[in-house]
This record gives sequence, structure tokens and C-alpha cells, in this order.
Amino acid sequence: MAKVLVLYYSSWGHMEAMARAAAEGARAAGAEVTVKRVAELVPDEVARNSGYKLDQEAPVITDPNELAGYDGFVFGVPTRYGNMPSQMKNFLDQTGGLWAKGALIDKVATVMVSTATQHGGQESTVLTTQVVLQHHGMLIVPLSYAYAGQSGVDRMRGGSPYGMSVATDSDGSRWPDEEDLAGARFQGERLAKIAIKMHG
Repeated sequence: MAKVLVLYYSSWGHMEAMARAAAEGARAAGAEVTVKRVAELVPDEVARNSGYKLDQEAPVITDPNELAGYDGFVFGVPTRYGNMPSQMKNFLDQTGGLWAKGALIDKVATVMVSTATQHGGQESTVLTTQVVLQHHGMLIVPLSYAYAGQSGVDRMRGGSPYGMSVATDSDGSRWPDEEDLAGARFQGERLAKIAIKMHG
């Protein structure tokens, strides 16, 4: 059975919800799924005063070498100025030993994102995160237009051919709706199906 890790960072819980949905999709495809998050770097007092959601159920990943034990990855990455947040970058920067051994070559990976606004760096965050994964030799699984839910201008819709996305509004008041979560489930399921084909 293919093993999939859903690895995310979430300050206020939006990406946590998307990660859970992606995990549901991956499990539905038949993968063994683990959900973890990267460590918070913001001082605890600052995080609490800023309303960060610190009681997230997913455990914090502590050893970058753990990645070698998975066949596929869903990365949940909020944007910070059109790029990944420092918390995710800090974790990925610790994977040099895996890179040196080629331990992640030919594993499959996909990226989903959240932003405050519809045009706040969703696509650039997906693409720049993919660059890091490609340095490891990972094979990128995009959301693609196989997910039809991203098409249409009748309402706010998340997603691009590169990866699922959700817009949360500048004050974080908009939570992923059922359409957003459906896209995350689709992306997790697609990633898992490909991981199963490649790695059993």
C-alpha cells in the first residue's frame, strides 16, 4: 500500500481544514495516509496574541528523514508575499541530507495553497514550492483541469491547473467552503492514485 504524507503549515486553521480534506481524498483512493504539520516559529506569546490556532490535532514533524518513508506528499502551503511561509521553508531547508542521498527521487508530490485574496500569490506560491520539490527529484502531480470545479466565474472558486487554493479574506474570516474542500479532496485522491500506480 502506498504511503502518503499530508504535510502543512497553518496559522489560523484554514490550511489545516484543507489538509484534512486532502487526507480524506487520499484515503478514499486506498493510500495509507499520515497528516503532520511543520513547527511554528513565531514566539508563543506573539502567536496567542495574534489569534493563531495552536491546538491543531496533527502532530508536528520533527525529523526531516521521515520523508524517506513515504511514497507521495501533499504539501499545504499558505502564501507569504507570493512564496511559502518561513515555517515550511525552515523545514524543507533541513532536508539537505535527503537530497544528498537522492532519497526523494521519483516520489510524487502535489501542492495546495491559501491566500488572503484571490490574487495574493496563489499560483506563484504553488510554483515556487514545486521548484524545491523538483530539486529533490520529486515528480509533480498538478491539480490540472481534471478538476472541473475550478472553472466558472459565477462565484469565488479556488484552484488553478497547478494546485488547489482557497482565499480567506484579509481578516481570515472566510473559511474553506464545500467547493474548496472538494477540490482539496480531489487533489489528495489524484496524488494517491498516482502514488499507488507508481509505488504500489
